[in-house]
Amino acid sequence: MRFLFSLLILASLLSYSSCDDDGGGSSTDNFDRAAMLLSWADQVILPAYADFLEKSSELQTSAQALFDEPDATTLAALKSSFAEAYLGWQSISLFQIGPAEQVGLREQVNAYPTNTDGIEANMQSGSYNFELPSQRSRQGFPALDYLLYGSAADETAVLDRIVNEAALREYILATSERIHQLVSTVRETWVSSYRQEFVSLSDNTATSSVNRMTNDYVFYYEKFLRAGKVGIPAGIFSGTPLPGHVEALYNKALGKQLLLAALESAQGFFNGLDNSGVAHGNGFTDYLDFLNTVKDGADLSQLINTQFEAARQAINNLDDDLSDQVREDNLLMLTAYDELQRNVVLIKVDMLQAFNISVDFVDADGD
Repeated sequence: MRFLFSLLILASLLSYSSCDDDGGGSSTDNFDRAAMLLSWADQVILPAYADFLEKSSELQTSAQALFDEPDATTLAALKSSFAEAYLGWQSISLFQIGPAEQVGLREQVNAYPTNTDGIEANMQSGSYNFELPSQRSRQGFPALDYLLYGSAADETAVLDRIVNEAALREYILATSERIHQLVSTVRETWVSSYRQEFVSLSDNTATSSVNRMTNDYVFYYEKFLRAGKVGIPAGIFSGTPLPGHVEALYNKALGKQLLLAALESAQGFFNGLDNSGVAHGNGFTDYLDFLNTVKDGADLSQLINTQFEAARQAINNLDDDLSDQVREDNLLMLTAYDELQRNVVLIKVDMLQAFNISVDFVDADGD
């Protein structure tokens, strides 16, 4: 795998075009990075956080209602809020920069597979501190996924546990409150101070906001979307399929939806779209087109968008339950991984080279 990836990178470097040869990427970059940062902050990132904050508030409210009056009705309402919030999380997961990086937002909100034994031990003891690193796999959406869908043999038994075990309802509430509190803290920091810092660092240096956000985007796509959601469960890095490592393991209908939502968010950010799908003319695609970046005679931005669509088509061929997909027909998961992987070369090598941005992270997944 490492050898193949190296060959792909070499081929990409050889085929990359610049204005010095056949009219490709510009050697003089006058793109308005400051305008792009303003668009990212005010049109994309902050609205996405505001939207998710509302969803996490609804999740917390539903968890409180279940705690107060545990029955089938309040459980159904909480499950609905959980799905909406988990899908909404996919829109902000890629923004692990600034305050989100400082608090380890992604690691605490969506570390999977969840530690079910640890969750049960926490509930039994009644004493736990979610701020400890050891608790990261015992909280967040994966913990709620287990508590609401997998903490007993079937749906009826889960409801019985929730009705009869106050400790379980308390854990659901504490987990929901933790998600809301973390995201509220991150958004408040963005509004009060970090936004100004973010938009002011518009130069092309390793510590500038454009360079850091671009690297974070590539890292998210490669490690958390391509590898975490597909490659690891499919056994790409272990040599053995791991169906228990899918996202939303216990809610059998949600895993594919989360994967598609994550892909949509990644492509939307690439194209400078906000949460409502409106383009503001300051995405990576606009930057690449401004530089007239061409690969193999085609616009690089179009090649990347075409590959996003190919990945989407492959994912649409998957079952809703990704764990069953891995067990029953893992070849389709491997195909989805391959389509996602093809965009790694385009965005990590060709796009970063066009922007004159160096990779600031070290691969750790063996590709």
